[in-house]
Amino acid sequence: MGIARRAAAIKPSPTLATAAKAKEMKASGIDVVDFGVGEPDFDTPENVKEAAKKAIQSGFTKYTPASGADDLKEAVIEKFKRDNRLAYEKSQILISCGAKHSLYNIAEALFDPGDEVIIPSPYWVSYPDQVILNDATPVIVETTEEEGFKLSAKKLEKALTRKTKAIILNSPSNPTGLAYDRKTLEEIAAVAVKHKIYVISDEIYEKLIYDGFQHLSIASLGPEIKDITIVVNGVSKSHAMTGWRIGYAAGPKEVITAMANIQSQSTSNPASISQKAAVEALRGPQDFIQTMNIEFDKRRKYMVERLNKIPGMSCLMPVGAFYAFPRVSPLFGKSVNGKRIIGSSDIAAYLLEEAKVALVSGDAFGADAYIRLSYATSLDTIVKGLDRIERAARKLA
Repeated sequence: MGIARRAAAIKPSPTLATAAKAKEMKASGIDVVDFGVGEPDFDTPENVKEAAKKAIQSGFTKYTPASGADDLKEAVIEKFKRDNRLAYEKSQILISCGAKHSLYNIAEALFDPGDEVIIPSPYWVSYPDQVILNDATPVIVETTEEEGFKLSAKKLEKALTRKTKAIILNSPSNPTGLAYDRKTLEEIAAVAVKHKIYVISDEIYEKLIYDGFQHLSIASLGPEIKDITIVVNGVSKSHAMTGWRIGYAAGPKEVITAMANIQSQSTSNPASISQKAAVEALRGPQDFIQTMNIEFDKRRKYMVERLNKIPGMSCLMPVGAFYAFPRVSPLFGKSVNGKRIIGSSDIAAYLLEEAKVALVSGDAFGADAYIRLSYATSLDTIVKGLDRIERAARKLA
């Protein structure tokens, strides 16, 4: 008797674990500054909430098709055409319970035992475990600060084997906040087309961009790459709708059909009310995004400038999402209260204990030299948290 090997091989999400720990400490009366959370601190726009209320009042509270309601699929198609110059049919769209669910459906639909999936590091924490859960092997390819944390076509070629089934890209990136430029995407696309491997493109932070950066979906680079790309997106980050749980995927019809069949046997449809809210999010006024980005931009600049002044830390300026990813490895080997700092998890534990600041250690993202901080919280909170981090960092001998 016992649990399945695949379940024993994975661990809980470190980001969710950090959030839970911070909430637990706050509930016990401890003043914790939480830089671990990966969700906007803005409220869902009023027009979106009103659409949900209308859905309830009109009785739109029953099952929808397992793959999602037609009007939301149509809104997603319009979004892809408007924002990404991508044309899809409804049979190529799947609505799921968040972008994470979309990604898991892809893994279930594509991966077999023995398959290899290339994942550039730093990576979002769930990518490797979702691959492992579906009996495939994650192949981690390290990227560096000097490369802007972008996978090069040369590194991709080197990592390919006859077992390679797919590559997962995330742009803008969680945790780095950096993003892929057109030239790099074109080179990656050429490799993927040449070797006939799927590209899973996670674009959930597409709308959260700064400094004039222009997001580009790799699927828009031509019909050949589009035919082997599954694009994942959602409304959680762009419209502050994390709790509504609506994500979507677009790609080859046969892949989307397989994903829809899997979903029909697991969750069935996403919540009907959330789907109506998502229709309004995609079709309604979009000025909310600009308002949110202006505020995130102020926080981003302040946080990164402060981090670069803290002894033992240095940080690249992100161009998207709402994360800073400072290098903290110069602090490794130092000691405090008789305890030696060995890696990023020690830094995170020290800052939580000493400074009462919650953040996520870089080893969770495959990059132990770093830590991740979210600036999806008020500027006053950011100032307080960074003051605490700086005082704690100066205590390290």
